[in-house]
Amino acid sequence: MTRIQLLRPEGLVVTDAFSHVAVVPPVATTVYVGGQNAVDATGTLVGGDDVAAQTRQVMDNLVTALEAAGVGVEHLVHVSVLLVDGVDLQAAYGAAAASLGAATPPPLVTGALVSSLGVPGALVEVSAVAAVVR
Repeated sequence: MTRIQLLRPEGLVVTDAFSHVAVVPPVATTVYVGGQNAVDATGTLVGGDDVAAQTRQVMDNLVTALEAAGVGVEHLVHVSVLLVDGVDLQAAYGAAAASLGAATPPPLVTGALVSSLGVPGALVEVSAVAAVVR
């Protein structure tokens, strides 16, 4: 195998939002991006209580981190999304999905609700794994 496969097997729910299985060949370069919050380059939290605004900043930070490693959202294999309990899930996922549009098929996605995050006032945190065969 010389390419990354993102699979949506028959018998599992069919959705455009995520894939179910990722198969990464041994020749791939793997990039891990640690948890990104809605902070700008100065460390200031962006978006206040607006989870969609925070998510847009988080996704911008994710793209910046991926680009630093020479990859893009189209190389994402897995994305983990942590949301503070009580936020508008549709607004958060809508903002994230807008940034993931180039990822076809979409990556695997794991979401979780948490009581709080490490950055005071943060409503969303995203970490990711990307892979590319060069």
